[in-house]
Amino acid sequence: MRKLKKGDDVIVLTGKDKGKRGTVMSVRDDDRVLVQNVNMVKRHTRGNPNRGVAGGIIEKEAPVHVSNVALFNHVTRKADRVGIKTLEDGRKVRFFKSNGEVVDV
Repeated sequence: MRKLKKGDDVIVLTGKDKGKRGTVMSVRDDDRVLVQNVNMVKRHTRGNPNRGVAGGIIEKEAPVHVSNVALFNHVTRKADRVGIKTLEDGRKVRFFKSNGEVVDV
């Protein structure tokens, strides 16, 4: 079970976008996540008239390593560490380490 999932609200811990909050758009296999409006890069693309793609400078999100983001805890209004525990009925859920509140319900 991964500690971050698509749709999670995260906060950036290090780098040029430190302190920014965003939503996880996708989780990749190489321990990187795409966060909405974080780590924006400019990509110079060549147009392709056969496909109908216009060329120019496109701004898009670049992946960020999972160690540089943390799940945002809405109760404490801070970044928080996440753990995984098994409930009595056998389900595995994520929980915040600071207050023990379950993230997945």
